[in-house]
Amino acid sequence: MFTIISRIINYGFKNFWRNGLLSTATVAIMVLALLVFTGLLIFNVVANHAVASIQDKLDIVVSFKKTTSEDEILRIKESLASLPEVKSVEYISTDKAIEIFKNSPTFKNKPEISQAINELNANPLEASLNIKARLPSQYSSIAKYLDAPNLQSSISWVSYAENQVVIDRLIAIVNTINRGGFVSTLFLTLIAGLAVFNTIRIAIYSNRDEVGIMRAVGASNFLVRGPLVVEGIIAGVLAAIFSIVITAPIVYFSSPYVQAFIPGFNVFQSFTNDIGKLFLYQLLFGVGIGVLSSFVAVRRYLKN
Repeated sequence: MFTIISRIINYGFKNFWRNGLLSTATVAIMVLALLVFTGLLIFNVVANHAVASIQDKLDIVVSFKKTTSEDEILRIKESLASLPEVKSVEYISTDKAIEIFKNSPTFKNKPEISQAINELNANPLEASLNIKARLPSQYSSIAKYLDAPNLQSSISWVSYAENQVVIDRLIAIVNTINRGGFVSTLFLTLIAGLAVFNTIRIAIYSNRDEVGIMRAVGASNFLVRGPLVVEGIIAGVLAAIFSIVITAPIVYFSSPYVQAFIPGFNVFQSFTNDIGKLFLYQLLFGVGIGVLSSFVAVRRYLKN
């Protein structure tokens, strides 16, 4: 068995180099397919970071009535923090609220507002809680929790209604990205498989006399199919390597533009950190298409 497998691998390498033009065409088509596949993966990473950046800016602000004690607010804060949907809860006291307001551009750029605040003998701002959800879709359940009758005597205002449009749009964007990436990957796999399949069929057709001779002398299906499958594996490995080599400089030069759009996110650093995983995905994708296409394409000649 070891001898047969070594011969199959040897024949596969020889056929791959002998059919130089067809092998190059096969690898080129697979590289294009892998570049699009890699582009989809990188786009999903960038899109997810963009959504996460927007999500970090979203929250629900709960303002409390002046009559609500700090102990009661902290009790509500603890009950909210225990909810599985809640990522974090920040307590803003009335003193901290006025301090934040005095440091804001609105207070500094509008003298009439600052003058009115300074003339007041009391702090007009209310204590509040800033609530962040783990997922955008979970803000609605948090809002329902805050709408409970036992909390209405303490709460004066909840910002969910004002943010609901933005939250709903963000949910729609997340769902569209997930569905679009999945559908695009399936479509790309089908197109790439058909392209590689037809290219390999041409390579098999050019070697039809050799396949016929092997069949005539009693070669098994495994021995006939094996070298062609090895050719598909070689094409997939080379395509994965070339794809990584081509993708790296593209990601490097586009990284500053992405960082300008999403501050704090370095797409090239993310690419280099996950380059091993990305290469593995490309290898599996390329080798899988090559092997499957070779396996299916040669069946026609084995049936004759």
